[in-house]
Amino acid sequence: MAQADWTDRAAPEAGGGAPATAGGTGTGPDGADGFDRPGGPDGAGRSGGPGGRGAGFLGLRGWGRDARGATTWRRGLLLAVLALLTAALLAFHAEVPNTVGNLGSLLETFLPWLGLAVPVLLVPALLRRSGTALIALLLPVVIWFNMFGGLLSDKSGGTPDWTVVSHNVAALNADPQRTVKLLEDSGAQMVALQELAGKPLRAYESGLADSYPYHAVEGTVGLWSKYPISGVSVVDIRMGWTRAFRAQVTTPQGPVAVYVAHLPSVRLKAEGGFTVNQRDASAQALGDAIQAEPLKKVLLLGDLNGTMNDRSLAPVTSQMRSAQGAAGDGFGFSWPAAFPMARIDQIMSKGGLKPTDSRTLERDGSDHLAIAAGYRYQG
Repeated sequence: MAQADWTDRAAPEAGGGAPATAGGTGTGPDGADGFDRPGGPDGAGRSGGPGGRGAGFLGLRGWGRDARGATTWRRGLLLAVLALLTAALLAFHAEVPNTVGNLGSLLETFLPWLGLAVPVLLVPALLRRSGTALIALLLPVVIWFNMFGGLLSDKSGGTPDWTVVSHNVAALNADPQRTVKLLEDSGAQMVALQELAGKPLRAYESGLADSYPYHAVEGTVGLWSKYPISGVSVVDIRMGWTRAFRAQVTTPQGPVAVYVAHLPSVRLKAEGGFTVNQRDASAQALGDAIQAEPLKKVLLLGDLNGTMNDRSLAPVTSQMRSAQGAAGDGFGFSWPAAFPMARIDQIMSKGGLKPTDSRTLERDGSDHLAIAAGYRYQG
């Protein structure tokens, strides 16, 4: 009998594939099957199973050693490091210093978007067949859902006693009449506006007069109400001009202290990074005023130029509750209106005011979306 060699094999009857070898299921003379598991005459494949048919990682073929001999646990180490870095930024964002360009506040402004790193890293992790990277990616997923998962569900419930709206109407709003209609259609009993000036201000005063018989304007911020307004006083937020005030609104359920504020804008500058210093000083002044408020029930409506995650707003956020966080559905991003990426407009409360719902309104002529929230007056 002639001795068989590795090339003297009959072709399979069907399929037209290359000859099979004794050491694997490959399509070439070395037994490679496309997953870098060459077999040999001893019937042992690189993946450890007989004939090169090992199951690999989690029973999936192709997750064994690659052409360089690296296992699924040795591949994708850089991806795993990036996944752990993402998890660290999410979990310890408060530790990122503001000393250089205020990077900490910049990170916290867009913190939910850090979760996009997971699908970005997931694709190459799958392509590299890296078990290490995939397991590492579980950590930022768990942290992200722990921080923001509660915002993904609809937490609204109950019938409000009244509804409030806050809107940075934009000083360059070319269509204030459209904004007036948006506000009237909202059904709100109180409306706080920021960036009021010139002709648009007169348009709001005349356009809202019928629906809101009471109103107060201080500097570039204002409040319109269906309920009586009294006790209006400017709040000094250390800007040199008026962009915040306090008023008492007498609702059918009882009095409420309403603060309307527009904190300084933040900027990205080449020489200064994310410039927030003036905003931070104003936040401290506003927080001090709210802390000293004699009424128990307090509302804050305004453009704070910062999110609830921003440490620099802690003088305010540490003593108040976000309507969106407590009763909203989703993140409620309000800026920029064309493609909202952050909620820098806020409605917050403390002292027996229970939010029942929170939402954004449709786009108008401003670069911000208006935000609305319903409240029940308790006690």
